[in-house]
Amino acid sequence: MRSETPEDITALVRAWSHGDRGALERLIPLVDGELRRIARRYLEGRRPDVSLQTTSLLNEAYVRLVGAKPGSVRDRVHFFALCASIIRGILVNHVRARRAAKRGGGLPPVSLRETAVALRERGSDLVAIDEALNRLAELDPRRSRVVELRFFGGLTIEETAQFMGTSPETVKRDWRVAKLWLMKELSQSAPFTAPGSSPPGR
Repeated sequence: MRSETPEDITALVRAWSHGDRGALERLIPLVDGELRRIARRYLEGRRPDVSLQTTSLLNEAYVRLVGAKPGSVRDRVHFFALCASIIRGILVNHVRARRAAKRGGGLPPVSLRETAVALRERGSDLVAIDEALNRLAELDPRRSRVVELRFFGGLTIEETAQFMGTSPETVKRDWRVAKLWLMKELSQSAPFTAPGSSPPGR
């Protein structure tokens, strides 16, 4: 039995985008491993009272995918870009709900790995990043999208370039500039080290 290829995933994505709801059922097992890896990366280092688990995050993502309108999702890269947007929304809503449940008691920030947004300090949380990305989107929509694709979607430089219809060099430049901008926004008074390279293997 042969293993599925990116072409197999793209074929199912296209079938789903053309109204074949069953294609999504066949697609999910093929992408589960990659999405699980992405989800684990975001949830690593979280505080004990942040209750969202990898399986819960993925289950919610799959529920939203079932209700989504795939529209112009054309291939594997576009599919993971859609997942990036969904995962971002789930994580941010989770943190906001936890804060609301504590009646403003102050949920400890969700820690993020340095390589995710090149931040050393462990005080930045997903809501702050989401709000900063929204501000960046007003100033520079392209660079905001690059961060979403890389950080929330786990796309490589090359995959991000493919989705954005630009060169890998442009993505690298946008990624570097956006990380510096986010560091300034999220670390106004906290010391930080200069950003290093992209996440390992990217």
